[in-house]
Amino acid sequence: MFEFFANIFGYALNFIYNIFNNYGIAIIIFTIILKALMIPMNIKQQKTMKKSAKIQVKSREIQEKYSNDPTRMNQELMDLYKSENMSPFSGCLSSIIQMVVIISIFFLVSRPLTFMRNIDADTINKYTEEITQEGERKNYIEIAIIKEKGAEDPRVNLNMDFLGLDLSDIPVENLSNWTVYIIPVLYVITSFISMKITNKLNGVDKKEEVKEENNKLIKKDEDQKEQIAMNEMNKSMMYMMPIMSVSISMVAPLGLALYWFVSNILMIIERVITSKFIKEE
Repeated sequence: MFEFFANIFGYALNFIYNIFNNYGIAIIIFTIILKALMIPMNIKQQKTMKKSAKIQVKSREIQEKYSNDPTRMNQELMDLYKSENMSPFSGCLSSIIQMVVIISIFFLVSRPLTFMRNIDADTINKYTEEITQEGERKNYIEIAIIKEKGAEDPRVNLNMDFLGLDLSDIPVENLSNWTVYIIPVLYVITSFISMKITNKLNGVDKKEEVKEENNKLIKKDEDQKEQIAMNEMNKSMMYMMPIMSVSISMVAPLGLALYWFVSNILMIIERVITSKFIKEE
């Protein structure tokens, strides 16, 4: 499935690259187009998040009121979601789609010759044998082929120079070159900005909400430590995705970090603008 979407994305990215002859510009324009196509889904997700935040108060009241009667509690929660015309699993589909896109993009930037340039496997295998020594293994063989064979064969040549940065560089393999950290650091900064803006626009202050919930649980029953631990885990999950993503960006070509960084910028702009219309609606 991921390769299927990587092929589609690769076709679009290659089309844009042939116009501008620059991998970085192609990624930026491709990201803008992809984000524009996903705006309807993102708006629906924002509405769901806002609505979910509003009914959480009622949901907690029900859970507290019927804590000793799980059957009644579940029925009341189902009635609550039904009255609000909302499913407890709302937003799952959009999250799955976003995950598919993320993994497919990773496939694309990791193997641009296969998914973007449509180079046949025989050519890739031939160059692989030429640039690797016996027993040697390269993490991103197609990136290595572009670096070492691009000048000889136009088919495997991609202009990856973007504002003085080589988007084929892999940070962990170029630790002495401080410029490889620029895009990943910008990505992390924009990730936290995006999270803060999202929580603010949705009227959710996770830190204060979890603190208040924990205080209530402590006062009510000292034995409910598992619930307290879960609340703390939910709070920490806000920060897990950026940390995981930057870890991946350190071991992947910089083209992936550029895609994520541009996506964050567009996400911030989109949420600020659409939130106004959602609020008015």
